[in-house]
Amino acid sequence: MDKGICKMKHLRSMFLVSVFCLAISLLGCDQAPEKDGKGDSNLASSQQTSQLETILQRGTIKVGFDTFKPWAMKDKAGNYIGFEIEVAQKIAEDMGVKVELVPTKWSGIIPALLTGKFDIIIGGMSITPQRNLKVNFTIPYEFSGMSLIASKTRAGNRSTLEDFDNPETVIAVRLGTTAAEAAKNFLPNAKKLFFDEESQTVQELLNKRVDALVASNPLPVNLAKEYPDQLYLPLGKDFTREPISFAIRKGDLDYLNWLDNWVRVNMSKGWLQNRYQHWFFTHDWEDQLQ
Repeated sequence: MDKGICKMKHLRSMFLVSVFCLAISLLGCDQAPEKDGKGDSNLASSQQTSQLETILQRGTIKVGFDTFKPWAMKDKAGNYIGFEIEVAQKIAEDMGVKVELVPTKWSGIIPALLTGKFDIIIGGMSITPQRNLKVNFTIPYEFSGMSLIASKTRAGNRSTLEDFDNPETVIAVRLGTTAAEAAKNFLPNAKKLFFDEESQTVQELLNKRVDALVASNPLPVNLAKEYPDQLYLPLGKDFTREPISFAIRKGDLDYLNWLDNWVRVNMSKGWLQNRYQHWFFTHDWEDQLQ
């Protein structure tokens, strides 16, 4: 055989062997873990433990909430009761864990969730696009509506939103709530006073320092029944309808899936409707309050 041809075949074989070795080397480098132990960010993300698994291993679910009657309140013994408290207890029971209640100021409740102070917000939280940028919401487990409760002395016989939408009208609302957003949107011309606590807004109304209070029902309805000589419902019905959901930190599909299906199951069984009816449309629990 011609020596030139043999030399060409030898060089070609060496080239193919070199390419093969290089490919194996690159593949090995791609699969090798980093020396600092952190590994590829995508791989680490895919292997991140769900908060659901953390809760099950811990044996406790930490629930963030704030007091809103009848969502969450204190009884005479200093314990928390209410619709949201029962919901939190039922979720814990169905998980097979204990519940740890973490009362938190409403204005700071989302930052507290994001920093890991608790695992979930169960507090009558309405879905809004702004909140949804920061947290993931489950499917709604209830709906709430905004209403207006007014002072008979200050409001007179006003009976429409337009009657209250002027600079002479003073409205009390709770800071950081969708009631505050509703007041801004539906009563843009009225003067708004913002308070951290629901009890403060009610006190302002009873002390005749504001014309009306914007809040989600059943608070306005209950106030009208409790103080019929002082307060009245000018509209007669809610002027919004808002979905209420659980809020959790972003990026945890397993946890979100479990909570979504919990809502579906307890809706289908009627448990959520039953407890909502008890807390929002009866007064059987009021003698337990402080």
